[in-house]
Amino acid sequence: MTAKKPSEQKLIEEMAHHAGITINGKGPFDIQVKDPKFYRRLLSGGSLALGESYMDGWWESDSIDEMINQLLRADLKDKLRPTFTLAFNFCKAFLLNMQSKKRSHKVVDDHYNLGNDLYEVMLDPTMAYSCGYWKRAKTLQEAQEDKFEIIAQKLGLKPGMRVLDIGCGWGGALKYMAEKYQIEGVGVTISENQASFGKELCKGLPIQIKLQDYRDLKGQFDRIYSIGMFEHVGPDNHLTYMKKAHSLLKDEGLFCLHTIGGNKECNTGDPWIHKYIFPGGVLPAPTQITKAIRGLFTLEDWHNFGTDYDKTLMEWYKRFDAGYDQLKERYPERFYRMWKFYLLCCAGVFRSRQAQLWQVVLSKGRLSNRDSFNFRPYLS
Repeated sequence: MTAKKPSEQKLIEEMAHHAGITINGKGPFDIQVKDPKFYRRLLSGGSLALGESYMDGWWESDSIDEMINQLLRADLKDKLRPTFTLAFNFCKAFLLNMQSKKRSHKVVDDHYNLGNDLYEVMLDPTMAYSCGYWKRAKTLQEAQEDKFEIIAQKLGLKPGMRVLDIGCGWGGALKYMAEKYQIEGVGVTISENQASFGKELCKGLPIQIKLQDYRDLKGQFDRIYSIGMFEHVGPDNHLTYMKKAHSLLKDEGLFCLHTIGGNKECNTGDPWIHKYIFPGGVLPAPTQITKAIRGLFTLEDWHNFGTDYDKTLMEWYKRFDAGYDQLKERYPERFYRMWKFYLLCCAGVFRSRQAQLWQVVLSKGRLSNRDSFNFRPYLS
């Protein structure tokens, strides 16, 4: 007589079946369960339990990225009984402002200050930690430099302009802009690791890298851009952020906001990502951006190339996986599994179109000749 399966296992198997995934099947994105406690843990803990149980070695999949894509495209919450939504409860309301000045340093300590050695292995020589632009690029470095280029073209950079990079990372974008367009640049970050690296990277160029919160910025700039930082600002601070950018931008200036975005409004991010990768990170929805710019900026252009993030993340994973041997003394096996799950899970999210990548060009509505700006510079 065949033993009766526990109810939790049956529920998870049914849920996976709706997404085209077989538990303990032979397909590339099937899930191989190594510990039977996985089923109950997943049902009670949702996406947090999915990630943590992978970190603990309770399940495997040859293609986590495609597994996540299949699960999200299946839109299980609309097909299954309410019980199943417990397993993928991605948004919960938080009353606290998770991106206050004090709390904003947590993501820096937990993520960006992990160690430049990790990022030098995973990223290309530009040290760009954001979505590349893959229209013509053949390599990760080319994709990142093309991303810098389309931002420069959208902003209409010219020699001598004073340009601000809000959340400048390791300084690669400013270096590119200064070398190619002869601008004077200021970059701000609250990561000591990024600031020290960026100062060395940009040595000899008319660039200042400041260890400073964006809320403390002062001055006037011809152009402003921000790449992959707005996701850390949080809904409670969207208006504060836009007011600050508005006060820093000259009347005929332009501001390019490069940000990941979500299809629906949320007050917090995925529980696993929040706990292990980006504390306090929240993907803005289009309505949240337009609400924040209302009365401040004119929307000049909105460009979505979110599918390029899938390819960028897969390139990062390949580099991280190939270079892990030189990192494992500092980053143990459980970190490897955490980082692998993070990169591949996010690739699946972008592949499923649940997350987007937007470049939004804003002005104060005082451009003398809008036609002179190349807001949609698709590289050939």
